[in-house]
Amino acid sequence: MIYGLGIDLADIDRVWDLAVRKPEFIAKFLTPREQSELTKFKGIHAAEFVAGRWSAKEAYSKAYGTGIGHELSFLDLELINNAAGRPEFTKHPFAGRVHVSITHTNKLVMTEVILEQV
Repeated sequence: MIYGLGIDLADIDRVWDLAVRKPEFIAKFLTPREQSELTKFKGIHAAEFVAGRWSAKEAYSKAYGTGIGHELSFLDLELINNAAGRPEFTKHPFAGRVHVSITHTNKLVMTEVILEQV
């Protein structure tokens, strides 16, 4: 049974520009493990990674029903690619299954998160 559905659309350049101008921004929303994953990417791929994680966490917070704030922070969520390269939430507060999809153009990233009760 579906508990929640969240979507988000973000401008890749806007998110990446913030990350470049304010390096502390990365530590406020990427876990140490995600930051380690980020080091594997360069250029546009790094920008896509950062914007994708930002957007996926926003989508999760919408599906969860709280938004980002007192009940749920960016660092409560961790999104790591599995061995096949598919992103998976490896840390999150929801007790059920989490489905995530990330897609992008050269300017925008769109994410969808479905929270499923099992």
